[in-house]
Amino acid sequence: MNIVGVEGRVRDPIALVALVGFLAMTVAAWQQTPGVNPEAAGLSTVRLRQATDLLNRYVAKQRIAGAVAAVARRGHVGYFEAVGVQDVQTRAPMTARSLFRIYSMTRPVTAVAVMMLHEESRFNLDDPVAKFIPEFKNVVVSGTQGAPPRAAAQPITVRDLLLHTSGLNARTSEIYRREQVRSRTMTMAQFIANLVRVPLMEDPGTRYRYSEGTTVLGRLVEIWSGKPFEVFLEERVFRPLRMTDTMFWAATPDQRARLTTAYGPAQGGGLTPVETETLPFTERPTLIEGAVGLLSTVPDYVRFGQMLLNKGELDGVRLLSTKTVETMTGNGLSEAVQKTRGGSSGSMGWGLANVQVLLNPTPNDPASKGEYGWDGTAGTIFWVDPSKEMLTVLMTQSQPSNPDQIRQRFKAVVQQAIVD
Repeated sequence: MNIVGVEGRVRDPIALVALVGFLAMTVAAWQQTPGVNPEAAGLSTVRLRQATDLLNRYVAKQRIAGAVAAVARRGHVGYFEAVGVQDVQTRAPMTARSLFRIYSMTRPVTAVAVMMLHEESRFNLDDPVAKFIPEFKNVVVSGTQGAPPRAAAQPITVRDLLLHTSGLNARTSEIYRREQVRSRTMTMAQFIANLVRVPLMEDPGTRYRYSEGTTVLGRLVEIWSGKPFEVFLEERVFRPLRMTDTMFWAATPDQRARLTTAYGPAQGGGLTPVETETLPFTERPTLIEGAVGLLSTVPDYVRFGQMLLNKGELDGVRLLSTKTVETMTGNGLSEAVQKTRGGSSGSMGWGLANVQVLLNPTPNDPASKGEYGWDGTAGTIFWVDPSKEMLTVLMTQSQPSNPDQIRQRFKAVVQQAIVD
C-alpha cells in the first residue's frame, strides 16, 4: 500500500498510524541490539557473514520463517543478526526484541534460582522432596512384566530433580499425555497430584530420564523463598541481570506484537502455523512452569548465558559464587548413571544447571570438552564454551525444532569464524 503521495502528503491516516507503530518498534529494537564488535571478540567478519547467509537460505527455502542469533566471545558481542519475519502473514520483521517461546531453556533459569537459595542454606541438595512437598511421600515405581507398582527404594531428592534422575517422566511421554499430567490451565496442586499419581519409571537415583521435575523445582523455590516463582525470578534474576524481555506470558499489546509465530512444514511445501499449547502464550497460565514456561529474547538470554560464562557475575552483579557455577556446569551424574545412557549419549553428561555437558568430543567435533548448553522444543538453543570464552544463542520458532540440522550447521560456521 502506498500511503504517501508524490508530494509527501499522507493518503491513508490509518496506515500512517501502523507505520509509526512499526517504526517505533524498529527504533526500540535497534536501541536494544547489543553493540557488535567481531574483532574484539576474535571473530572474522567475513566468515560471520556466512552464518547470516546460512540463516537467510533457510528462510528463502521456507524451512523457517525467521531467526535471531548472537555470538559473544571474551565478553564482547561479535555477531548479532535478525533475519526473516516473526509472522508470515503480517510480515512483521524479526528484531532484537522478538519474543520466543524458549520452552526447556527455562530450565537453566530455574536451576539458577534453586542454587541461589541453596547458597542461602534454605535446603540441602540431598533433602527428600517430600520434606517440602508431602505428596511425594506417596510415589511408587512401575512394576516390571505386569507386576503391580512397588514402593521406591529411596526417596526423590532435590538433586534428583536437577539431574533428571528422579524416575519422573517427560511431558511429551506417551504415559503423561494419556494420563493428562500437565496442562498450562491446571493449578500447581493439580499438577503435583497428577505427577505422583503416575508410577515412577524407575527408582530415583538410578537412571537419567528427562522429566517434569524442573516444574517441581519452581514450586520448591516458592516454598523456600516465600514468594511466587515468577516474582522471585523477576526480583532476583531478571531485574539484576537487566533481562527486561523475559516473562511467562505476553501480557501487553507491545509484547503480543513481538511474539513470534511457530511454524511447521505445510503439506505441499512452505510453512504453516503450529499451535504449541491449548492455552496460548498471550494469556496468563494457571500453571507457572519452571520446566518450559518462559518467553525471552536473544539479547536477554545472551545476558543470562554471559552470567554463567562469567561464573555467576555480570556487570558487577553477582548471582552465584564461582564455585557454585563451576559445580552446576560440570557433569553431575554418577558413573553408574552415566553408563546407563550408553551410545552417543555416553559422551554427554548433565549438570545441576540443567545443561548438557560435553565430556568426550570426537576428533571431528569442533566443540570443546566442557562445553555446555541446552535447547527448547520450539526451535531455540544456546551453547557456552568456557575454553573459548564463547557463548552462542540461536532462536527460531519451528517444529520440528531443528529443521535440516540448522543448529549444527550454524554452529559449524560460527566455529570457523574464530580467528584467535
